[in-house]
Amino acid sequence: MATSTKHKKSRQQYSLPEAGSSPGLIYIDEKAQETKIKLHTISKDTYTVVDLPDLHEVKKIIVDKYMTFWIEIQGLKSATMFKFLLNDLHVNKLILEDITRTYQRPKYEQYDDYDFAISRMLLYDEDKCLVNEQFAFLLTDNTLFTFQEKHQNCMEPVRRRLKAGKGNIRTAGSSYIMYAMMDTIVDTYFKILGAFGDELDKIEDRLLEKVDKSIMFDTQSIKRNLMNVKRVSWPERDKLNDMIRSDSPFITDQTKLFLRDAYDHIIQIIDINESLKEIATSNIDTYLSVISNRMNEIMKVLTIISSIFIPLTFIAGIYGMNFAKQDPVTGKLLPANMPELYQEHGYLYTMIIMFVIAILQVVYFWRRGWFK
Repeated sequence: MATSTKHKKSRQQYSLPEAGSSPGLIYIDEKAQETKIKLHTISKDTYTVVDLPDLHEVKKIIVDKYMTFWIEIQGLKSATMFKFLLNDLHVNKLILEDITRTYQRPKYEQYDDYDFAISRMLLYDEDKCLVNEQFAFLLTDNTLFTFQEKHQNCMEPVRRRLKAGKGNIRTAGSSYIMYAMMDTIVDTYFKILGAFGDELDKIEDRLLEKVDKSIMFDTQSIKRNLMNVKRVSWPERDKLNDMIRSDSPFITDQTKLFLRDAYDHIIQIIDINESLKEIATSNIDTYLSVISNRMNEIMKVLTIISSIFIPLTFIAGIYGMNFAKQDPVTGKLLPANMPELYQEHGYLYTMIIMFVIAILQVVYFWRRGWFK
């Protein structure tokens, strides 16, 4: 079902580091949401979820190699959490900077003890504006950390699959869970593009019925959102390709097979997005063409009216000069002046002549096809 988008422009503000600042600085945004941590413990037969006050107990829990763990972190306000990741779990400070600076493009990086990846989640806010949020992954042998800017419940499909316990989601390891989340994000792009496609179809129908200014505004809004999809889909394609070709010990061969499927999906996303951009551009061109044709029709009508009245105005102008043949006071004859000025029934004759001229012009324009 199509999701209507508002016409106002929504631009996300990111806090950029100062020029020349030291790399690897952990940045806590003053507008960041409170940190919530959930520990998902996964095995073939069990799946449990518990809330954690902090990450200090995690280091003892994740040593169990017979279990798979998903540590879901929503909100990036806790400086203590990042200090624990840096000092106790030995996460590179450059990664922590990328997690807290939430304007990163989708990417994949390999390290000795973990893999790091970023995806971009597209979703609608409360004002029905499309927003672009960062979703980061930290993958180890049996544990997956996810970092999300806000408390968005965007991974509910993965949770439902974990609860159901069907397929490979519980048995294929942490890398497969990461794939499932990335695939969910990519599937969201399909849904958004489908909504844009429906809106463009409706706009095309409106172009054939009645043209108004809102058509231009709606199409430009969709075109701007399609640019957002393009900005996330192209680097997402490169990231998935890097993961498929990587020799990371944390990504299993089984997971790489499914990553190829996600890669095919993102290629389809790119193709659909380009097609919708062409449709949006075509709608704008059609709108401008219709407006131009309408203006031409208006100018055509005005030209016909002007052409009819030009000779009539010429006649009226000549007989409005009042150059009489004879001076009405002295009776003196005035040479080369109007003999018709005091002609009997002169007004009637002039009006008849003007009417005949107008009729002849209308007939001429009609035969020339100007009224079609």
